[in-house]
Amino acid sequence: MPKQLDHLGRRRLIAEAVCHLADEHGLEGVTLRDVAARAQVSMGAVQRCFRTKEEMLVFALGHIGERITERVRARLVGSPAQSAGTTLGHAAAEVSLLRGEHRAEARVWLAFVAQAAVSEALAEPLRANYAAVQEMFTRLVAEVAEDTGSAGHLDPVRAARTLLALADGLTAHVLIGHLTAEEAHDILHAHLVGLWQRPAEMSRPASGTPGRRSGR
Repeated sequence: MPKQLDHLGRRRLIAEAVCHLADEHGLEGVTLRDVAARAQVSMGAVQRCFRTKEEMLVFALGHIGERITERVRARLVGSPAQSAGTTLGHAAAEVSLLRGEHRAEARVWLAFVAQAAVSEALAEPLRANYAAVQEMFTRLVAEVAEDTGSAGHLDPVRAARTLLALADGLTAHVLIGHLTAEEAHDILHAHLVGLWQRPAEMSRPASGTPGRRSGR
């Protein structure tokens, strides 16, 4: 470890150690002693950065959530030449953590999600993270709806919420082997294509629909 490390830098170093241990053993395997050993700092250093294990876990969750959110934002900023629809697809794939290099991150994320079901301290930052991503999705959906002429038929907030839930759920399905990453990508793509097609289809009369009888 570098000899000179500011307080925030040390907290981030410890958060990385938490994530590595959570990936290997789950959150139940994360102890202050093991975190100190993995981060190559003393127990006292860990306790000076975090008063409790819960405080340490909350910071680690924020650390990994910020990393995922920043990748999504980078997709938005780094793809000015792409359509909003293409950018939205890339951003949703980032949230799903489908790439092989993000598999460990996916395991850690799901470990935190599971623990958050019984820990309000973890649930609160999770909700904030999801809200931030949903806001980005909502903005992109609104742009695509405007471009495709479906703005009058599509609720961007509802569509963004649905897409986020789908993308987040695919993480678990890929992680346990129910789906491959390629199959998950196909599901995301099909959902997005259907999202823009449905309003147009709903506005057209169904083929074969009998007309109203005269004289009625």
